[in-house]
Amino acid sequence: MTNDDVEHPTAVVETRLAHQVHRVATTLLAEAAVRPSVPLGALAQLRDFLVANLRHHHETEDEDLWPRIVAAAPATEHELGVLSEEHVRLDAALDLLAAVNMTGDEVGDGAGEAVGTGLGAGGVADGVRAALRDAAVAVRDTVHDHLEHEEPVLFPALRDHISPEDWQDFAQRVIATTPPVAGHLMIGFLDEVGTPAEVELVLSGLPEPVRPLLPAMRRQATDDLRILRGTGS
Repeated sequence: MTNDDVEHPTAVVETRLAHQVHRVATTLLAEAAVRPSVPLGALAQLRDFLVANLRHHHETEDEDLWPRIVAAAPATEHELGVLSEEHVRLDAALDLLAAVNMTGDEVGDGAGEAVGTGLGAGGVADGVRAALRDAAVAVRDTVHDHLEHEEPVLFPALRDHISPEDWQDFAQRVIATTPPVAGHLMIGFLDEVGTPAEVELVLSGLPEPVRPLLPAMRRQATDDLRILRGTGS
């Protein structure tokens, strides 16, 4: 365990890692969307992971974490309310990302021209990728800007106003309600953004039956992230 782990409470460490995952994952989708070597199926999986997890993250903040902080420090209510307004704008960007039709990727395997478009399968896939890229860039930019606003407010609030017991209760509620969408990607991203000690701190809250699955989840995440980055075999 590093000095940083000792100096910063679990709430700050876990939240910082979650935010770093959001930064890395949204950037990867924006960059991978138009990479021809990346199958649309892999992009759809990352897109679905991001939409589900970003929504869940900000909903648990609005509905559970913010009220805990305000109860302990009423003066934070306005700043947290501003952050919730930004969550509404993020939801709008996520709606557009979720609406990109990713079901047509496999038309690339000799399916012929798309009816009424005059485009072959490659043209259809290119259009899907361009639409995905535009929506992913909007989400990436919204998330990165939002985190720049949120962290200077949230990290001090977590340090000063959330007890270890309160954080443990909140974190367990988050884990219990996390959508089961490509969960292996979360493991892979955590390994990239955190130290082994930090990652173990986050994963220590997983239900015991899940822990034996971690090695397989890590292998799958490594394979999928290589494909998304265009470095797979």
